Amino acid sequence: MVRENCGVVGIFSSGGINVVPLAIDALRALQHRGQEAWGIAVPDREPLRRLGLVSASSSEFRDISSEYESECAIGHVRYSTIGRSNLENAQPHRVRDLCVAHNGTITDATEMKNMVGGCSFSPQKASDTLMAAQRLVSLMDGGGGMAGALKILKSEMAGSYCFTFISDDHSVYAARDSRGFRPMVLGRRDSDDTHIVASESAALSAVGATLVRDIRPGELVRMSMEGMHSETFSDGEGTSHCSFEFTYFAHPSSRMEGANIYLARKQIGRGLARKFPIRDADLVIPVPDSARPAALGYAQELNIPFDEGLLKDRYSKKGPLRSFIEPQQSDRVEINRWIIPIREIIQDRHVVVIDDSLVRGTSSRAIIEALRKSGARRISMLITYPPVRFPCYAGIDFPSREELATYSEKPTDEAGLVEMVRKDIGADFLGYNDAANLARAVGIPEKSMCFTCHTGDYSALGAAAGGSPG
Repeated sequence: MVRENCGVVGIFSSGGINVVPLAIDALRALQHRGQEAWGIAVPDREPLRRLGLVSASSSEFRDISSEYESECAIGHVRYSTIGRSNLENAQPHRVRDLCVAHNGTITDATEMKNMVGGCSFSPQKASDTLMAAQRLVSLMDGGGGMAGALKILKSEMAGSYCFTFISDDHSVYAARDSRGFRPMVLGRRDSDDTHIVASESAALSAVGATLVRDIRPGELVRMSMEGMHSETFSDGEGTSHCSFEFTYFAHPSSRMEGANIYLARKQIGRGLARKFPIRDADLVIPVPDSARPAALGYAQELNIPFDEGLLKDRYSKKGPLRSFIEPQQSDRVEINRWIIPIREIIQDRHVVVIDDSLVRGTSSRAIIEALRKSGARRISMLITYPPVRFPCYAGIDFPSREELATYSEKPTDEAGLVEMVRKDIGADFLGYNDAANLARAVGIPEKSMCFTCHTGDYSALGAAAGGSPG
């Protein structure tokens, strides 16, 4: 199984402008969703794919924009969790006259391999995206069109997916899974009659487009010279919006399922303050960067001073990157090594440290050790996300229970689990948020959000992911 939580974009301009520069800018705005590779595709060409950050290829942007000039394009930034970080697995992929980019996880990709003519794909050689594209093209040969093929494909695969497609007839498509696990939005630039779909509204803002709405779960959108057309390939299922998007993955400027991410995170912090009112604290500090709004909300709710006690070194090679989405443990450690405490802020103080999540414990141990060395008198750590206890099969990198900080060979209740993790990371106090508190802060019913990595309930993902999570 290959799991990817990436960023996708699709653009079509009825005004005939070259949209490749817009696609590049949109991908740069989605860089927080994937740091390993990026690529774009236009009709009648092999996709362009590059390893590393989008900005690393800035010297090529002018030539790329000229060489791949087109009124329509799709793009992708990649974050993988299993599989090689090489150019072969970078996206978009081309299958005959269709190019595809994917954000999410197809959990039964190995079984799908057997449906595409017995080809020699395997999860270590090709992504779930390529296998899905092969199957989709074979289904479209039956004459049912894109929507008809997706209806069949949906019944054959489990997991999460947002697809963008571009065909050699100069049509751009976007499809979101029927549960809405991963986000996808639609935007428009009135100045040149350009429509854009993207993983987040931050990409729309980057190219001067206005958010129109979220792509609905189970919706297929087609953009072409005939205009924009929408149809439903799957409906009637409840939503399972990824709760981790709201605490960590999404950009704070984005708007998702009706909620502004920055304001939602502040509300999460306020809810955390009501759950854990540590009134004898001297200072509230965030773990940079995604926990900052929550830390501010916590401090404001309890009227405790807020300050930046930890700073990222943005001039080191790894310092500016996000540790969670790095595929190798050594890279995660390297990134966390460049989170630097400010001794003058934290020395001799009881510090409340707010972090967005605690998954492996790598970051938390390193940060608490650094705060101790800098003279913190007491360290209370609060986590905006509930305890992660199970692997994710919907596109987030929680690959095995044994890797998780919460893993224990002996059964334990939640209080015992929290105490075990507290000792492991070295905090004086540790508190986790709960699912109901998080959902209330975001403004989405708890039953409409996915908390599988906390609960271990895989029913929303379908039978292929419903086996033993261990």
